[in-house]
Amino acid sequence: MQTIHAARARLPEGWGQNVRLTVKEGHIATLETGIDPQSGDHRADILLPALGNLHSHSFQRAMAGMTEVRAAGKDSFWTWRSLMYRFMDAVTPEQYEAIAALVFLEMLEAGYAAVGEFHYVHHQPGGTRFDSLTELSERVFAAAAQTGIGLTHLPVLYSYGGAEKAGLSGGQLRFGNSVDQFAALVTRARSIAAADLPADTQVGISPHSLRATCPEDLTEVLSIQNGMPVHIHIAEQPKEVADIQSWLGARPVEWLLQNAPVDAQWCLIHATHMTSAETQAMARSGAVAGLCPITEANLGDGPFNGVEYLANGGVFGVGSDSNVRISLTEELRLLEYSQRLRDLQRNVIIPTEGHVGAALYLGAAAGGAQALNRGAGQIATGALADLVAMDGTDPALCALEGEQILDGICFAAGDTIVSDVWSAGRHQVKAGRHIARDAVIARYRTAIKGLIDTL
Repeated sequence: MQTIHAARARLPEGWGQNVRLTVKEGHIATLETGIDPQSGDHRADILLPALGNLHSHSFQRAMAGMTEVRAAGKDSFWTWRSLMYRFMDAVTPEQYEAIAALVFLEMLEAGYAAVGEFHYVHHQPGGTRFDSLTELSERVFAAAAQTGIGLTHLPVLYSYGGAEKAGLSGGQLRFGNSVDQFAALVTRARSIAAADLPADTQVGISPHSLRATCPEDLTEVLSIQNGMPVHIHIAEQPKEVADIQSWLGARPVEWLLQNAPVDAQWCLIHATHMTSAETQAMARSGAVAGLCPITEANLGDGPFNGVEYLANGGVFGVGSDSNVRISLTEELRLLEYSQRLRDLQRNVIIPTEGHVGAALYLGAAAGGAQALNRGAGQIATGALADLVAMDGTDPALCALEGEQILDGICFAAGDTIVSDVWSAGRHQVKAGRHIARDAVIARYRTAIKGLIDTL
């Protein structure tokens, strides 16, 4: 059992002073306020519920900085994707594991306690199967075990190269599975996770997108959901919207809400290009909007319709997607700033009056926990102990009190304010450093050198 004492902690009812809690079997067992610290307590200044990073493609972290060169013509998401496929074709299983471990370490040091790994690389280059169906999922599991991050693993069904059942080609061949093959992969991954990983590990399913599956396959694959999360890319790019509308007769979000049992177990990633009617209907569905502002800006996707979505009770969380930059504070900041730039207003991502930082941070904490199927997102008895401690003496925070602290975190601070992170009670970040930092970074440097030498 662990004990933590915080000078200040953000509880569901507001800020508590001198908060002492115990952690047992990964959960918050007891919680008291107005209590002096005791011998053996871990001392924290500001204690918050830690966010879950709800959308990650870990292998893309190794590409960061390699695609920021303008080629002849107009660069877009689609030209970036072509470069990504060529890069990904060179990654070996050993390199994949080393990259994922670095990503998970960086997430923890940034203040995330958990990750939704949207995992679509299943096979060898050219589509040849590994001896183990779950070879690359097992590499993700190993990276999660080494770093201690809470994992919601999301194997991806990717059957087609585009709308209207276009064939897979090039780098996509590493992704491809039929529904039956995918079901076998998910079943094996769940068995391995249950045997080898902590009890808070989840294995959901992810139909990649409407363009990479088809209506009948989507219906069939939902039969193996088994109460686990369902994540899907949706309406990220205008071309995707046009292609799906031409093929299925409706816009992607419109079609999905009318033809699939979308509810609170679903997470719709990006959902960038929606009409007002789609925005309101998605908010009412209870699904989480999985927003990745840094990647969406990097790829030129466009801003989410956050104002109308929140006005209709929509739930959201944030993820780092391509992992070009892993920063919890910047993800939240850019989410708000994208709305301000579009609407020429300030203090936008909040459905009523109040502190925008609180709306951003606490909203993303709750939505991320929902999307990852973790009983976290708040500091309360019985909740999963996904916790982050922050340094209130940092210049970005030292003048702030109460909800101003969350404003400071979202709009003034960097990730260096993070002092400690617990994932389901696993104390993985201490004094701002991950406990396995040196080993993980050394292995990554070896892996990336070998990868670059083959390109």
